[in-house]
Amino acid sequence: MKSFFFALLMLSLAATMNAAFGQYLVVGTYTHQNSSSKGIYIYDFDPQTGDLKIAGETATTNPSYQVIAANRQFVYSVNETPEGGISAFAIDPNTGKLTFLNSVKSMGDDPCYLEIDRSGKWLFVSNYSSGSFAIYNIQKDGSLGSLSQVIKHEGSGPDSSRQQAPHVHSTTIAPDNRFLFVCDLGTDKIVTYPFNATTGKVDTVKAFFIHTAPGAGPRHMVISTNKKFVYNVDEMFGTVNVYTLRKGRLQLLQTENALNAEKGKAAGADIHLSPNGQFLYVSQRSNSTIEVYKTDRKTGKIRFVGSQSTNGNFPRNFTIHPSGRWLIAANQKSDNITVFKIDPETGMPEPTGKEIRTGIPVSLKWVLK
Repeated sequence: MKSFFFALLMLSLAATMNAAFGQYLVVGTYTHQNSSSKGIYIYDFDPQTGDLKIAGETATTNPSYQVIAANRQFVYSVNETPEGGISAFAIDPNTGKLTFLNSVKSMGDDPCYLEIDRSGKWLFVSNYSSGSFAIYNIQKDGSLGSLSQVIKHEGSGPDSSRQQAPHVHSTTIAPDNRFLFVCDLGTDKIVTYPFNATTGKVDTVKAFFIHTAPGAGPRHMVISTNKKFVYNVDEMFGTVNVYTLRKGRLQLLQTENALNAEKGKAAGADIHLSPNGQFLYVSQRSNSTIEVYKTDRKTGKIRFVGSQSTNGNFPRNFTIHPSGRWLIAANQKSDNITVFKIDPETGMPEPTGKEIRTGIPVSLKWVLK
């Protein structure tokens, strides 16, 4: 009898030691190009050590970008294909397991970005090759419902090889949920659309826009924690722009170029702020680094601090843990995800030597309890 209870105790201890931290990293990948990836991978994250342990995988085609519902119960993923799709999943908070809910067409070619409005009722999808974006209703059960609207851009840019047509690369909802900002790499425009969260539609008549530098190719943007400034990375110049934000309107305040790449050689990618808003981070695929900028939260201006190799090749996407202690980079061309510890004083990411191997990782998102 004693041996039985001892065995039971050991099993209980083992279960406790193997218990999930409930801090999940959702990894999106490309499944084509002879990739070993099957689709979306879920890793359990230890916030004390920075270790990542596989918790599950879900087969789906080219899930190159994800967004997480505010209630942390649902994951939405693009299926980046010529015909374009979006897939909805429920996520089990105890195991990280994804359960497929449904899929819809993205209403354009090669969807590359997703955003959810502040009410949690509407999903925006950016269709890169079509130069368009679409809006879908999100049902109470997390599935994707009816199509609300499709907006297609027109125009081109000065780079005849990259800007022969519009290329919508991202959509970002304003903090007040009243405006949608759309970065169009193909036309060098950031378009502001008034948004109605009741109808799930943008107002194309009252839309307005600003131009970036000709040929810069605006890609992604992030809004400051005090909601007064917008930071945007240009893909084709690798530049970082600072804008003031007032009633949906952007006004250029500053442009920095720490990359100084040759014309046509830049490949700016992702951009994020630290949780406290003190530091701005940008991934540069052309030299496989993370650039770090110090922000002045009163003026919005930024100062270059330094850059850190991602210890991989072509960091398309990266993420900062909500604690502000960790930065994790997805290196698309070297099939690895690398972990860095952030120095709270300098903001610089310091290599930990920790990494995981994943076929063509390109998107990282957190699901935390």
